[in-house]
Amino acid sequence: MSTTVREILGNKGRHMNTVSQHANVFEAAVLMNEHKIGSLLVIQDGRLIGILTERDILRRVVAEERDARHTSVGEVMTRDVVCCRLHTDMEEARVVMRDQRIRHLPVMSEQEEVVGLISIGDLNAYQVQHHERTIYQMQEYIYGTR
Repeated sequence: MSTTVREILGNKGRHMNTVSQHANVFEAAVLMNEHKIGSLLVIQDGRLIGILTERDILRRVVAEERDARHTSVGEVMTRDVVCCRLHTDMEEARVVMRDQRIRHLPVMSEQEEVVGLISIGDLNAYQVQHHERTIYQMQEYIYGTR
């Protein structure tokens, strides 16, 4: 049985950090830094309209020498957001992230509402935890530590 995005969100929680498209990039960067995160979802009227990532800030603000205090999130965010569903297989999510060269994947409900956000780090952490659990169980079985 394969692991789904639902299980990963159940493990990490469904909290998401968001920002308005009207906020300036400096405020958004401060928020990302405070929470030690690499992206913010851009929500308007309850709908996902974009994502602001560290890469967006580097490419569209820093590299273009724009003033972060006078540049709105809406000007530089990624609008074509790649998303997944709760039933998406973990390996499928990993392949999408690899192929699209992205590190953050919003999770959508069947009603097109954002219900979570997973990162490549979340996938890696879940996989490591699963492997550690398996190793522990195998050691108990082999060495009979009970």
